[in-house]
Amino acid sequence: MSRIAYVNGRYLPHAQAAVSIEDRGYQFADGVYEVCEVRGGRLVDEPRHMARLDRSLRELRMARPMSAKALSHVLRETVRRNRVHDGIVYVQVTRGVAPRDFPFPAAGTPSSLVVTSRSFDRARLEKQAEQGIDVVTVPDIRWQRVDIKSVALLPNVLAKQAARDKGAREAWMVDAQGRITEGASSNAWIVTRDGVLVTRALDTGILPGITRSVVMDELKAQGLKVEERAFTVEEAYAAREAFVTSASQIVMPVVSIDGRPVGNGAPGLITSGLRRDYHEHAEIA
Repeated sequence: MSRIAYVNGRYLPHAQAAVSIEDRGYQFADGVYEVCEVRGGRLVDEPRHMARLDRSLRELRMARPMSAKALSHVLRETVRRNRVHDGIVYVQVTRGVAPRDFPFPAAGTPSSLVVTSRSFDRARLEKQAEQGIDVVTVPDIRWQRVDIKSVALLPNVLAKQAARDKGAREAWMVDAQGRITEGASSNAWIVTRDGVLVTRALDTGILPGITRSVVMDELKAQGLKVEERAFTVEEAYAAREAFVTSASQIVMPVVSIDGRPVGNGAPGLITSGLRRDYHEHAEIA
């Protein structure tokens, strides 16, 4: 079965789906996106993802492509047409098509909307979580508004490739003060020797992760202690456990950082428990 994409009002096979060469997402990375987990054919945490999409659009003074109800229908229809049971649905909105010029196009220029969906091997992902992933640290060279989920991801691409070159799965970015901001496609967490969970506080230097927010609810429900603050690379090296959170990885244990084992070099009990119970706290519809 060929994969189906929604592009500006039409559902098309990927081979036929296209946007204009003057789409501002292509020309300027002038767009935003969201990635929502699909579990059992249903969307996970859709309201939180759509709220964050709306925030990104507002921050960039970009028009909504359609109503919330209509977009929800498009997401589900794209999942259905691709027969995705477990996977993701991706939505991207750009400022639209206009002659190439840096200022915003004329008022009333319609936004461009692309939605795709694909399956993943859930069993393979669970096996990976049983083993954990390796992480490397890289300098954070991104712009100063990474709280906006923009499609301007070249620094993230370079960070991911740096990780791959070293045989790792993820890269943790480090600011000028030697503190970890977040992963190239995830939020970063550690568990201290005292059992305190630490993740960077929300500011313009990290993305307000949806999975991160659900894990916060999970920690509150379980009565676990959490500190929202910056932590250094040295603190990460000394951590008892570490993990990342994202829509595609949920809660993924980190077992080494820069080649140094985290704790005993295996997924920790706290991390594994958070992953196991995650969907009890998520909204699935």
